[in-house]
Amino acid sequence: MSEKLDYRSDYPLSEKRPDLVNTAKGRPLDEITLEAVMSGEIGADEMRVTPEILEYQAQVAESVGRPQLAGNFRRAAELTRVSDERIMEIYNAMRPNVSTREELLAIADELENDYQASINASLVRDAVDAYERRGRLRQPDTA
Repeated sequence: MSEKLDYRSDYPLSEKRPDLVNTAKGRPLDEITLEAVMSGEIGADEMRVTPEILEYQAQVAESVGRPQLAGNFRRAAELTRVSDERIMEIYNAMRPNVSTREELLAIADELENDYQASINASLVRDAVDAYERRGRLRQPDTA
């Protein structure tokens, strides 16, 4: 899709643009029924949000002048490629005074190189700078 979505003509997507809404495995919205889920035809792995849907939501947010919300949707879209377990590990590592500068920079490199999550990698690098200014980085063991 080349044109940008607009809230006036495209939102909510499920009502105005159901042609854009698919499961993670490409199943169209009209095939997602309670019966299909209850019978096991559609599993939980298929019900996860897709990067495409999050990008569409970002475009709608931009169309109403909400660039910060659009940015949140784009960061979330990148993170769909990262396991839930790894996201929680990164979340915990980013708490103040938990990780060293080097550990956080390694996470940023991992996000960028392993998951193509450059927006999130930039966020982690910004956090490193902020933590450094505020003295919130764990100091490396010097044994």
